[in-house]
Amino acid sequence: MDASNSKVLLVEDSKFLRLANERVLTKAGYRVTVAPDGEEALRVARKELPDVILLDMMLPKLSGPEVLRKLKESPATSSIPVIVLTSLSQRNEEKLIQEGAAAYFEKSALDLDKNSDRLAATVESVLHRISLQKRGVQS
Repeated sequence: MDASNSKVLLVEDSKFLRLANERVLTKAGYRVTVAPDGEEALRVARKELPDVILLDMMLPKLSGPEVLRKLKESPATSSIPVIVLTSLSQRNEEKLIQEGAAAYFEKSALDLDKNSDRLAATVESVLHRISLQKRGVQS
């Protein structure tokens, strides 16, 4: 999938991380929309229908797990891949994948100076995998 045609919803309550990640994704060619809390994330996801959602787990108003559950329960948003962004340890990865997350990304891996492309590469990988799955179903 071409990054320039892909819409990303970035859900992050930390203004610093939101701006830094938005800059990285925009530089990689994605069209980025942001939401600072769980309620706004659901509203924007339903309105914009992004190609992928980057979802922080620790959010005000509605927690990340609640947002993930609501996204996966709604027919309008259930097929949108969600990449979980969290400070929590990787032992939660399996549970989050079972709950519908397409991928898991630890914030500690976000070294914005040295490896700023890792986040964009994760987004591209998930979008590519989803694109292949859709083609496989349609073939």
